Amino acid sequence: MTAQMTDAPPTSYRVYAAPRTEGGKLVSLFTAAEGDLQAQAKQAGTPLSVFIEAADTGGAHLRVFTPLRDKGESDSAAIAALSHLQAAGQIADVSSVWMNGQEFPAQLCGGEWLLKQGDVSVSAAPGAAVSSLGLTFEYVQIASTNRPNLILEVPTLEALTSFQPDFEQIKQLGRATATTGLIVYTLEAERAEVSLRAFGPLKGFDEDAASSNMFACLVGALSVRGALPKDEPLVRGLQMMPGQPSRLSAQYLPQPSGASEVWVGGAARRLEP
Repeated sequence: MTAQMTDAPPTSYRVYAAPRTEGGKLVSLFTAAEGDLQAQAKQAGTPLSVFIEAADTGGAHLRVFTPLRDKGESDSAAIAALSHLQAAGQIADVSSVWMNGQEFPAQLCGGEWLLKQGDVSVSAAPGAAVSSLGLTFEYVQIASTNRPNLILEVPTLEALTSFQPDFEQIKQLGRATATTGLIVYTLEAERAEVSLRAFGPLKGFDEDAASSNMFACLVGALSVRGALPKDEPLVRGLQMMPGQPSRLSAQYLPQPSGASEVWVGGAARRLEP
């Protein structure tokens, strides 16, 4: 595999942005992985930088950094790299990326790259003391691909967007329910199946603008409830972090206890200098 060698500045991508917004996540893409990658990521000034170490029709090897550290892996960074390489005709529509020593299968679907999240298992959450969050909730579940998330339905989009999270309370609730993340959602959504917010103070972040693995868990939870349209090849979710609206897409196979073969991704838009 070979990477394109260039001294050109990085290309900026906006990944997962909701339509007609400046949301989602900003990624700087470097077509070569040479020199001090951490220093280059810091100079790029975006939350994520991805460096293409090598690429061919089978996929790409990537390095991912924040301005402060080697992040190891990131679906947002991978989607930016895949979009860039696909536009250049360097990879196939079914491919893989390698990050942090792991392979992540990827496929192009309707112009969007999706990454395989795996299988989602879902269970009830009886007795979860969610009232401490100050939310009026309608449904509580736990869903996981590898790290369990507590999933709460609220009745309206207004309830979702006006929610003021207490991150210490979210931590305590996570410890009490043996979950590492909190997903709050409503079935009120514009041109999508669900609107959501994702919190993870036990994972190292307060609120995420676009969380593909947590969206995969939500898709599994909704599938168990029968809350998703039947025979729809693609499920859309609007992630509503204040100031950074995102749209994620998912494919899945419904199962009695969750969902299998869950793939999640979204759009990547190249930004002009």
